[in-house]
Amino acid sequence: MTRGTVPALVFVTLFCAGTAALAQMASNSSAELTGPPSPMESIPAPSVPKWVTDDVRQMRAYPEQPPVIPHSIEGYQLSVNTNRCLSCHKREFTQGSGAPMISVTHFMTRDGQMLADVSPRRYFCTECHVPQADVRPLVENRFKDMIELGAKPAGSE
Repeated sequence: MTRGTVPALVFVTLFCAGTAALAQMASNSSAELTGPPSPMESIPAPSVPKWVTDDVRQMRAYPEQPPVIPHSIEGYQLSVNTNRCLSCHKREFTQGSGAPMISVTHFMTRDGQMLADVSPRRYFCTECHVPQADVRPLVENRFKDMIELGAKPAGSE
């Protein structure tokens, strides 16, 4: 083979494979997952879910899961200048509010350095913590806890 034959052969192979992939994607006639079938069709908006506001702490589904918010946060301001969550959950306010104190991990930098105040990377609570809504699950939950799988606590044998 000559020097120019190998790159030409590679180009032809890639061109054919790319053309086949594009043809397969174009022929894929799967239905849309969301939205109306016609862009101009009006469909009713889904109803706003009812928030669970019973103030009962929920059990976590897995270790290190951020706790869910068991109360309404409607109208809470969460901006660079204001964080209403901290008015109850900051260490110095928990005794008066009865709210649990935010974790000590929220006072650490990425390098593990302790800070006097909440770390800027942990300031926006709703990035990890979410309120619960009383809605039907979108998909079936088949999660099994380690205990259900037969795991035994350390030292139990």
